[in-house]
Amino acid sequence: MPYYVDGFVLAVPKDKLDAYKEMAKLSGEVWMEHGALTYVEAIADDVPYGELTSFPRAVQAKDDEIVVFAWVTYESRAKRDEVMAKVMADPRMKPGMENMPFDGKRMIFGGFSTIVER
Repeated sequence: MPYYVDGFVLAVPKDKLDAYKEMAKLSGEVWMEHGALTYVEAIADDVPYGELTSFPRAVQAKDDEIVVFAWVTYESRAKRDEVMAKVMADPRMKPGMENMPFDGKRMIFGGFSTIVER
């Protein structure tokens, strides 16, 4: 079954990682309640700084930051659009959006249609 995937890469200051984890936990609950199939947040463990490209370069990660890679899956693009509208309107998300524990300007994100899934 093909899925639709939203992917995110961002840099979180290490001293704000606990606050980020709390925000991620709440975000996961909200996304799942509104119909996402999966919600995953992962912190960098093996992401070298590449010569030309890399996860740290993509988000301009500083020495005191850690890269986060996250994704959310949905049954379709239409379902993603429906879920995203509900998530953005959910009042539980407002505090996190106003006081994000990372620089949202350096976050990269996008939606993807799957072509292979095992």
